[in-house]
Amino acid sequence: MRKLLTQTEVFLNIMGEIKVSPDYNWFRSTVPLKKIIVDDDDSKVWSLYDAGPRSIRCPLIFLPPVSGTADVFFQQILALTGWGYRVIALQYPVYWDHLEFCDGFRKLLDHLQLDKVHLFGASLGGFLAQKFAEYTHKSPRVQSLILCNAFSDTSIFNQTWTANSFWLMPAFMLKKIVLGNFASGPLDPEMADGIDFMVDRLESLGQSELASRLTLNCQNSYVEPHKIRDIPVTIMDVFDQSALSTEAKEEMYKLYPNARRAHLKTGGNFPYLCRSAEVNLYIQIHLLQFHGTRYAAIDPSMVSAEELEVQKISLHTSNEQEEQ
Repeated sequence: MRKLLTQTEVFLNIMGEIKVSPDYNWFRSTVPLKKIIVDDDDSKVWSLYDAGPRSIRCPLIFLPPVSGTADVFFQQILALTGWGYRVIALQYPVYWDHLEFCDGFRKLLDHLQLDKVHLFGASLGGFLAQKFAEYTHKSPRVQSLILCNAFSDTSIFNQTWTANSFWLMPAFMLKKIVLGNFASGPLDPEMADGIDFMVDRLESLGQSELASRLTLNCQNSYVEPHKIRDIPVTIMDVFDQSALSTEAKEEMYKLYPNARRAHLKTGGNFPYLCRSAEVNLYIQIHLLQFHGTRYAAIDPSMVSAEELEVQKISLHTSNEQEEQ
């Protein structure tokens, strides 16, 4: 039986299990962090990890939540590249509106010489992924979307009226706003470790980075689904406590009635950290539909559909047993 930790114990665990884990240290020592400038403004720097075979021209790109840095997806990078996928995890420069972000992201893809990509977006990252697909709908750059704990309308946070004042707030106030959306109450050790790691990542962000992300998260905007309805979508969400309301989740299902659904019984706000094995499997299942095409994110020599099918059946059986 898992020992549950209180929120106080989570924040007292200063070092954090993930930060000192062999997997995280291996990741940091083997995958270099790159910094790229694509705008005229030299202060706008994209930070990214690009791992896996460079021959893949339609990789999977990870977009983090407000509190996240590129390395919050290190478990996806390690696992997926081990299976032959090319994956890129990003950290945003300071952008103050969605159009500016989309234009900068398009320039980054041009710089990386990537015509089409698959996007995995978590929370704010999921919203920005949808906005970018919408932005490029006349000349599509997004081949598919995996939307993890994502939303389609910023009004759900009831802060559109304060969005334009975040840039004035000191860093400690911005961090307090973000921490207010983290899970509270008893947590199992894996989820506690995930939150602890995200708190550490949040501490590494400067005032302007946090202010810009909160502005993008809350600035009045919504997704226009008719512009991206032909893009394959998987909606990944959790059944336990997260920052998203049930209404926000239902709105996503209505927006994408044909989307595949990847439900996790638990995982909170950060399932890619605390339920990485399940998340990685759902990612593989999503990308399987592109195997054998020019939009495959995997090295063709590494494809084993039979093995993935066995894993898929295993996950289904496991979920059924949990529900009983």
